[in-house]
Amino acid sequence: MKRFASLFCALFLVLVAVEAQAEDKEGVLIVAFGTSMESAMPSLNDIDAAYKAAYPGKPIVWAYTSDIIRKKLAKEGKKIFSVIAVVGDGALTGGMCYEALNDCAEKGITSLRVQPLHVTAGEEYMMLQRMIVKNLTKNPGKFEHVYLAYPLIYSSEDLDRVIDAVLGSLAKDRKSGDYVVLMGHGNDRGASDLTLAAIHDRFLQKDPHVFVATVEGANGFSHILPVLKSRMAKTVHIEPLMVVAGDHANNDLAGSEDDSWASQMKKAGMKVVPHLRGLGEIPAIRDIYLSHTQAAKDDMAHPKKSD
Repeated sequence: MKRFASLFCALFLVLVAVEAQAEDKEGVLIVAFGTSMESAMPSLNDIDAAYKAAYPGKPIVWAYTSDIIRKKLAKEGKKIFSVIAVVGDGALTGGMCYEALNDCAEKGITSLRVQPLHVTAGEEYMMLQRMIVKNLTKNPGKFEHVYLAYPLIYSSEDLDRVIDAVLGSLAKDRKSGDYVVLMGHGNDRGASDLTLAAIHDRFLQKDPHVFVATVEGANGFSHILPVLKSRMAKTVHIEPLMVVAGDHANNDLAGSEDDSWASQMKKAGMKVVPHLRGLGEIPAIRDIYLSHTQAAKDDMAHPKKSD
């Protein structure tokens, strides 16, 4: 009887462990700023395909942080989740209704990996952290685990990998002596300015003909144009250092308006060659995001229990 009881207890513990493991359903929430331009979608589609291949059969949920883009898409009949839901007038609902997180919970996900598609840990990344913490505080037990992954460039190693990926995928028609200007988004708040300055410097160390400037913040194009002029640059290749080649890439970078970067360079007598593709279209960039998702250890549901 004792042997039977011991075997029964052992079997029971195994069944409990198996059941617990089966109930721990994993899923991924991908958070992007978003885009309403069809021409920019290949980048996000490539990322989606990469995650579906890496997590076969597991839920992959998307959310956009841009209220403007979600509202524009809603008018076109397209529903995109927000991280924190908004009501008709755009006011926050007090954190009680988080569309993407609610959808993940409704899908039965208990172990959620959140991958932001931000390039750096700027203001948007910090806002995402606050949104998740607020939701988990109001809804304890909603998930067993919520692992928030790092953005694309979070460490010196990340930066080297990104630079190698970008330089390795530059246009094949670029000739010796041609310059390259990469457009980052930038931010006038948070740590993004410092990070992007470091990105610019590291690119120059790897290739003295490659510059990084930003739409917002202290690293604007106004610092780069005089340098291009002083070096008498003849041909400049331009492309976004952003996940998608959206509005900023098509208008602020390569647009026909007088204040676009392309127009300013053309006015200075330079030949401008645009390459409008998002970072998400580069396989090595997708690999970096995936590696961050898989390596995420910051369990926001149980901060003290993080590995």
